[in-house]
Amino acid sequence: MNGPLIVQSDRTVLLEVAHPQAEDARHELAAFAELERAPEHVHTYRITRLGLWNARAAGHDAESMIGTLERFAKFPVPQSVTVDIRDTVSRYGRLVIRREEREDAPAIANSPTEELERQPVLLLTAEDPSVLAEVTRSKRIKPLLGDQRSPSEIELQPWARGQVKQELVKLGWPAEDLAGYTPGQPHPIDLDTASWHMRPYQEQAVDTFFAQGSGVVVLPCGAGKTLVGAGAMATVKATTLILVTNTVSARQWRDELLRRTTLSPEDIGEYSGTSKEIRPVTIATYQILTARRKGEYTHLSLLDALDWGLIVYDEVHLLPAPVFKLTADLQARRRLGLTATLVREDGRESDVFSLIGPKRYDAPWKEIEAQGYISPAACYEVRIDLPHQDRLEYAASGDDERYRMAATSPAKTPVVRELIEKHHGEQILVIGQYIDQLDDLATSLDAAEITGSTPVDERERLFRAFREGSIDVLVVSKVANFSVDLPDATVAIQVSGSFGSRQEEAQRLGRLLRPNKDGLPASFYTLVTRDTVDQDFAQNRQRFLAEQGYAYTILDADQVLAAA
Repeated sequence: MNGPLIVQSDRTVLLEVAHPQAEDARHELAAFAELERAPEHVHTYRITRLGLWNARAAGHDAESMIGTLERFAKFPVPQSVTVDIRDTVSRYGRLVIRREEREDAPAIANSPTEELERQPVLLLTAEDPSVLAEVTRSKRIKPLLGDQRSPSEIELQPWARGQVKQELVKLGWPAEDLAGYTPGQPHPIDLDTASWHMRPYQEQAVDTFFAQGSGVVVLPCGAGKTLVGAGAMATVKATTLILVTNTVSARQWRDELLRRTTLSPEDIGEYSGTSKEIRPVTIATYQILTARRKGEYTHLSLLDALDWGLIVYDEVHLLPAPVFKLTADLQARRRLGLTATLVREDGRESDVFSLIGPKRYDAPWKEIEAQGYISPAACYEVRIDLPHQDRLEYAASGDDERYRMAATSPAKTPVVRELIEKHHGEQILVIGQYIDQLDDLATSLDAAEITGSTPVDERERLFRAFREGSIDVLVVSKVANFSVDLPDATVAIQVSGSFGSRQEEAQRLGRLLRPNKDGLPASFYTLVTRDTVDQDFAQNRQRFLAEQGYAYTILDADQVLAAA
């Protein structure tokens, strides 16, 4: 017993990075544990209830998880940890939501009362009546319940399917939802595979999702999440509502569906701030769905505009909080979440689990890279000294001012310029958080710039020019973090970010992982001001990528500038 893991009784797991078995241990551990800290030599993981339940839903059982810990442990695994894992995993599915059709329901509803009588009955059942008795005593669950049929079976209010699942997760008893899904309005959708075929992991993701009916597929940026969505649509063959982050993303989804499926332009509608088309396949932005007027959500009718057979949530980790409440009412429809990371900075991963569905498929980034489907990437952290005169001002500033001052230090500009020169001839993104910093960089570098204020048509023109190679340096704000197809970008220089956002770090690296035509490896540089909160936030941002097997090489700014 001399493995790379030290398992502690508080459910933390330490991974010795330099150990020969570290990569194998990391690969298996990531299925059910979350990386908390990732310094150079020892990484700290935590085993959480939600992580265990997601792993169980994805097909891992308690014994396989315990087996991973025991196989790679340096010392015996504490008994309390193995007992906790078995107990926590066993809670998933002890409660089940089922559907029962009403035998005496009228064939046709002629009134609201008869319509209600036609709805199937939702039942919450348990093999152990004591579990059902425990959860039904909850003050938050009682209003969601109907008649008690037996000690192990109780009816749910017909509208409460989503809410019940949310509350049960909070109580520590996640229900398995076997109540099924409405088929939706049929619509012919097939994949046009004359010039392309789904990759094996994409097919597996679609098959796993369809077998369960709802849930989340986790794939790296560049691994073809849109194609998984297209494959799910071709499997369901019904009207589909696709929710995306912005209008640029909506149009890229439209172009990809036209290229990869048998759908025609007349089949696909855009529902956004500039267009209100409802078609058999409708692509809507989160922003329009959460738009309010006089306190009311003015576009909620979109959710019932057609009898949707499938709802696709792109970048599900960014799902706005109001959409969770709306999604609670859509539990009878098939739901597919697509993301590169289940990490949410607001801590609402449990709502994704409850309302979109558990994780159904997760392919580690390095595994797909090894198969040649995404580009290999090297990550660098370039540490820059804050000039002496700025250091004094930094010391006297408040927390928010400190981060902005450190993140936007002008000392980063010559380093950016030198890195661009080093990668001359490659497609380079300069990415940042602060618009004034980006404006200065775009002017200094004589480069094109895209921010939130750039009109959509102009964004599309610049992105197209970058893809075609007529622009080789593009300065971009966080609008380029999500769902932007830039397949030939090989270098990203991150000058500032959203504090310690792990999801943003993953998305920004993801801009580089789509294989490019020249076969160049990707280079991801993060410029960090030494001994400031900029450096502290950078360490937190890197946690998710470290979990995926990416290591950051530390460079000093003087090393970069000396190469000039």
